[in-house]
Amino acid sequence: KDAYERGTSVYFPNFVIPMLPEALSNGLCSLNPHVPRLALVAEMNFDFTGAMTDSKFYEGVIESKSRVTYGEAQELIDGNPSDKTQSTKNKDVQENIFRCADLAKVLMARRFKEGSLDLEVPETELVIDGTGEPIDIIKSERLFAHRLIEELMLAANVAVAKFLSEKEIPAFYRVHEEPAAEKISLLQRYMTNLGGSTAKEGLDKGGKLQKRLTRMLHEFDGKPEAQIIHILTLRSMSQAKYTHKNLGHFGLGFEFYTHFTSPIRRYPDLIVHRLVKSLILQGGRYRGLSDEDLATAGTWLSAAEQKSAKAERQIQAIKKARFMKKMEGQAFEGIVSSVTKFGVFVLLREFNIDGLIRLDDLGVDKWEFDEQNLTLTAKRSGLTYAMGDTLHVIVSAVDVEQGQINFLLDKENPDNHHRLISAGKRSPKADRYGSKESSFKGKSTAGKKGDKEPDYKDNKANFRKKREKEDDRKSLSNKDRSGKKSDGRKSAMAEKQTASFSNAGVGGGKRTKSEFSSQRPALKFGTKKPDFTSKDIPRPTSPASATPGGSAAGSSHSAGTYEIKPRYASLSDYLDQKRTHKNEESPSSKPTTKPSAGASANRKDSEKRWPSKDDSGGVRKTRSKKSSRKNKSR
Repeated sequence: KDAYERGTSVYFPNFVIPMLPEALSNGLCSLNPHVPRLALVAEMNFDFTGAMTDSKFYEGVIESKSRVTYGEAQELIDGNPSDKTQSTKNKDVQENIFRCADLAKVLMARRFKEGSLDLEVPETELVIDGTGEPIDIIKSERLFAHRLIEELMLAANVAVAKFLSEKEIPAFYRVHEEPAAEKISLLQRYMTNLGGSTAKEGLDKGGKLQKRLTRMLHEFDGKPEAQIIHILTLRSMSQAKYTHKNLGHFGLGFEFYTHFTSPIRRYPDLIVHRLVKSLILQGGRYRGLSDEDLATAGTWLSAAEQKSAKAERQIQAIKKARFMKKMEGQAFEGIVSSVTKFGVFVLLREFNIDGLIRLDDLGVDKWEFDEQNLTLTAKRSGLTYAMGDTLHVIVSAVDVEQGQINFLLDKENPDNHHRLISAGKRSPKADRYGSKESSFKGKSTAGKKGDKEPDYKDNKANFRKKREKEDDRKSLSNKDRSGKKSDGRKSAMAEKQTASFSNAGVGGGKRTKSEFSSQRPALKFGTKKPDFTSKDIPRPTSPASATPGGSAAGSSHSAGTYEIKPRYASLSDYLDQKRTHKNEESPSSKPTTKPSAGASANRKDSEKRWPSKDDSGGVRKTRSKKSSRKNKSR
């Protein structure tokens, strides 16, 4: 009953929660050298092409002759055995390993030829000390010795599934359904964006879908983007599950497949053992199960497996965060592993750890998220972040309890700096407030020492101040309009006086002559020069404009403040929640501020554009329509 409730063993760093009691999992059910154990045997024969000719199943007794690790087996296969391996291992054991290696190579070649997908996603291994503190994170190496055992277990699982299907009884299968056509088309688009020139051709060619996907994956062999492509391919696949219906296994390319080889740590294997024994043993000691019971067990055990996998990922995320806590402030090189509407996930090359660059930390701009191509594009600067991009980041904040890691772009890095500058140069939408590069427009800063680059946040504050001053001027202009019309007849001296006064106008900003003429009657020949006093000029009432730098002081974007908010522990956690909550809100979204009624009424000749609900603090510049006058003075 306890084993059914757990469903599977859970593996944490340096700690295991076994499905069975420890007395069974590490004692009576564990294979120890030179100790006989009861077993259920699957005996199979293969020809030289790797095809299974026949199989039979029976109860037996097994006695292990030697304990061989994966590393020791790999040394034997490579022909470089150590002195310890060569002297202590039985010759019959070595010969058995060589023969199994030859068989595994044949089985692997046949499986890939029939369309099985070979997805290599590197896994990390946490090195934990006696106190539970992570001291190192290394990439676990996948040896051929691992593949050897996998191929033999796959062969046994297929043989058992065929045996149960031939008996035409209610059985238990491990199924993996074919992915949706929309996800495959998206995967094809991702591959094309990452430089896959033959992605479309590979998918359009005939044959099984698995073979077409394999052709597409081979194009990225040996490239840095290969890891990202394999992650994207896994994300496009459906979730494997347990069920009483034989639907085949798409990923492995098998028509019949079940789980049989791990009854100590997986309860579905235990059910399959009982079903096999109900067929091969006489006397009624084991009985089969109905379709209804198997369907219920399949639903529960599939959920237990997913819960266990999520717990393992969460513990690993906490350990990784604890390890990266000591790295705060350090710079690393990474690759963009995923793009979302609330930021960019970056996978560090050195430790295989992913963290998030929040949308607010990417720069002061209006970002557009393309869900089809998984890209984030800045409207003004034209800067784009996509899957596979190489970025240099700094560890900015770590929340150990949540297992969350935040990154910042390393602006001091030449590669990142060149990327920002290039984006500003090629953008047709860049203006003097939009990007770093455009701030240097009209000024030659090459070779000057001590020049400080303008900051994104400073540009944003300046932009807000200038926009509020423009709003104040327009409101003053509308307020002083008394119906008097200008006859347009002005002398050169009057035009000069009006322009000079507009240059020293209210608010300290420059104003055009057309704006001033709408506020005051035009000067005529022979008229007395008016005496402009301070009481004739209305004072602005806006708190932001009345206080110097009020807009910048009230800005919510204070540099260096990173508040960890509950969101996603890692990229894997984000993908898990995205399956169940497709329409989740962005954690970095902020409420927008609508214009006041007075400002809205005064902007009749302007195009009013305001941020959408999912805006993350970016700003847009309202551009007034061009005047019909050809000669304009500033």
